[in-house]
Amino acid sequence: MSYSDFSLASVRKIFNLTIVDKNDMFASISEVECPHLLAEILKENIPLALASNTEKSRSEMIITPILIAVRKYLNNKISLFSGVDFNVEPEQGLNGNCDFIISLSPELLILTAPIITIVEAKKENINAGLGECVAEMIAAQIFNEREGNNIQTIYGTVTTGTNWKFLKLSGQVVEIDLSEYYISNIGKILGILSSILTE
Repeated sequence: MSYSDFSLASVRKIFNLTIVDKNDMFASISEVECPHLLAEILKENIPLALASNTEKSRSEMIITPILIAVRKYLNNKISLFSGVDFNVEPEQGLNGNCDFIISLSPELLILTAPIITIVEAKKENINAGLGECVAEMIAAQIFNEREGNNIQTIYGTVTTGTNWKFLKLSGQVVEIDLSEYYISNIGKILGILSSILTE
């Protein structure tokens, strides 16, 4: 078993979680102005990614440039890991490859303080990726406890690149924002990611 094997129902049961659905969880967060370079990249890349319509193209052409822009916006005080093995509790299924992890440390070679896990939605089905994302968030929580990191809240997002859904884990409670945020409002997505990382 690995992260991708979890459904929302199974991860809730196995880890005894409380799932709370919320509307507009991040509505009060201000937008961040989209950097000119990112706007140009997305203008060029989005049609290409949507035309080929593969997870790989969406990851490389849409998601990665957004995350790199957030890192730059935060003066490179965070690190970004893509496609890394994150084997925290293999006997509980908390192992496998993570699409993206953002760490609260600028250290690039070693993952030290995971704060956000990002799952690429398979077949553009965001809700189907929620279980995988929550499992990765639990792994990040356990990792931080073991490392003595004082990170009380772990965030997650499931994205197709053009649609983003955000989650929040505190203790045994997972809050899922029922709202989705769209690439047409990239400033809001940048604002949410930046706010989480500077909380």
